[in-house]
Amino acid sequence: MENHPKVSIIIPARAINDYILESVPKILELDWDDYEILIITDKKDTQHTWPKTHLLVSGPVGPAEKRDLGAKKASGEILAFLDDDAYPESNWLKESIHCFLEDEKVAAVGGPAITPGDDGILQKVSGAVFESYLGGGPARNRYMCLGDHCLCEDWPTVNLLVRKDVFEKIGGFDTAYWPGEDTKLCLDILNAGYLMKYDPKAIVYHHRRSDLYKHLKQTGNYALHRGHFAKKYPKTSLKLFYFVPTLFDLYLAVLLSSCLAVWLGEIQFDSWTEYSLLIPIAIYSVGLVIDALIISWRWKNPLVGLLATPMILLTHLWYGIRFVQGLAVTKLAR
Repeated sequence: MENHPKVSIIIPARAINDYILESVPKILELDWDDYEILIITDKKDTQHTWPKTHLLVSGPVGPAEKRDLGAKKASGEILAFLDDDAYPESNWLKESIHCFLEDEKVAAVGGPAITPGDDGILQKVSGAVFESYLGGGPARNRYMCLGDHCLCEDWPTVNLLVRKDVFEKIGGFDTAYWPGEDTKLCLDILNAGYLMKYDPKAIVYHHRRSDLYKHLKQTGNYALHRGHFAKKYPKTSLKLFYFVPTLFDLYLAVLLSSCLAVWLGEIQFDSWTEYSLLIPIAIYSVGLVIDALIISWRWKNPLVGLLATPMILLTHLWYGIRFVQGLAVTKLAR
């Protein structure tokens, strides 16, 4: 690979939308000479043209099929996958490409997808859930610039760069899944003997969901596929971290049923039992308060921290339920 390889930026979308109209001009400001933009939509678009940009037509197929088509048409040595509602910092490619140049075994590089400062309040709340200690946990570096360069096992295609020759070698995306096709791609890269790396400075900005329903729908879909993958692809998905929301749901069910039984006079607690059952929820509540304060400070807006508190709880509850569904099903429907 040359010191300045050509990069093909691939963006799947149903149609040219307001987010793409925002992102393409920002992509054209990249501090990198040799790159192209490939936008893949359902139908042909003749109204929009940009330098270095190719508009491809895929028909009404999913994002994985669109990305595969973009990769097939790409002329770059590196495939840079972006979501249609994301845009990069100007040094995005400069920061990420050096990871490939330093080690030929590195086949993929991912960076954080940060909530833009001009997003609405509820979008910031949705992003704050993923950024929080309780909500994001060890995956917080997907949403914030945290830590240093390190190896990783799984990264979303909102900000993922892959060597084209390796992408072709493993057969591209597994189009049987959406979401989750990026997790399967990363697993295939690892199984082929290559490495993946996280670069905290390879930043893109990712617009979040605009209301509670859309947020829970998104996280629920993530949980469904992660639960299924924990069973089918345990190498990267059978992690205790992913089971924690389900364990939390079970704990709350025991706590509530016990309180109900006491209220009905069916059982009596001694002081030790009462305290032991309340300790986890007390620790969780303190964690919510701490996260709310940190979020309020980070966003310079107490309302974001206040609204994030119930959102984190609801996200955990719903994730735990959908994760179990993923474990239970034998096959996921697209």
